[in-house]
Amino acid sequence: MSLDQDFDREQDDEDGDGKEMSFISHLEELRWHVIRAGASILVFAILAFIYIQEIYHYVIIAPSQPDFWTYKMLCKLSEITGYDDLCVKTLNFKLQVIGMGDAFTMSMTSSVIAGLVFAFPYAFWEIWRFIQPGLKPSERRSARGAVFYVTFLFFSGVLFGYYVVSPLAINFLANYTLDPTIINEFSLASYISLVSTLTLACGVAFQLPIVVFVLSKIGVLTPSFMREYRKHSMIVILIVAAVITPSPDIYSQVLVAIPLFLLYELSIMVSAKVEREKLEEEKRLAKLGGTTTED
Repeated sequence: MSLDQDFDREQDDEDGDGKEMSFISHLEELRWHVIRAGASILVFAILAFIYIQEIYHYVIIAPSQPDFWTYKMLCKLSEITGYDDLCVKTLNFKLQVIGMGDAFTMSMTSSVIAGLVFAFPYAFWEIWRFIQPGLKPSERRSARGAVFYVTFLFFSGVLFGYYVVSPLAINFLANYTLDPTIINEFSLASYISLVSTLTLACGVAFQLPIVVFVLSKIGVLTPSFMREYRKHSMIVILIVAAVITPSPDIYSQVLVAIPLFLLYELSIMVSAKVEREKLEEEKRLAKLGGTTTED
């Protein structure tokens, strides 16, 4: 008996060592996934820094010019609706670099932001490769195409923030003056901060269906709950639209609110799909249980 006990004790020690090594190996694997994701951001940041002048001229500074695509579309919309205030003809402000090293610093900052945006699909794919093996087969099936959907929603939000939210905010802030004698001269840092914050915030906000999917999977959210509080969500969305578009113009707020409403409705559909899959899984398990009992 003592030999058996010693053998069991040794076996437990071996199992414990195996678990410890497994945990360490998982940490090592996570480290390499994070390193590769960070390296991809660095590569795109370097490429962005090489072409930083073109990026500034055609992308970053573009929303500060009256000939920007969004302003042209707003002018066309004003012709259709007859609401002349929609048309943006002038932006009364100038951008300036104040500090000696501000131009270089903002070039580095903008390059990192561009690297983060363009490397997002690969970086997320690396993190997903680490998470996916830990999922159950049913969870893997449900999460199929996660990289595509997350990337699609992120870039949709970034484009929405860049082409809709940022120009509306810039237009309002550029034409807002305390006195006609005061000239609006904004620092480049404040301009970059505004555009990048609004753009990336929209990219994150557009992940709402993914968040709802996860919360529905763990049972925190249900489609009935989301439908019950649909009216409340509309009020919240209108408040958010009013905050991120400081313009008092109701048309601007509606332009921002409509996609957010659509995202909420899409999230309800996602939650309903998760609930149906749960019910089907429960029925399948019940049938298997009944068959086993009869046998």
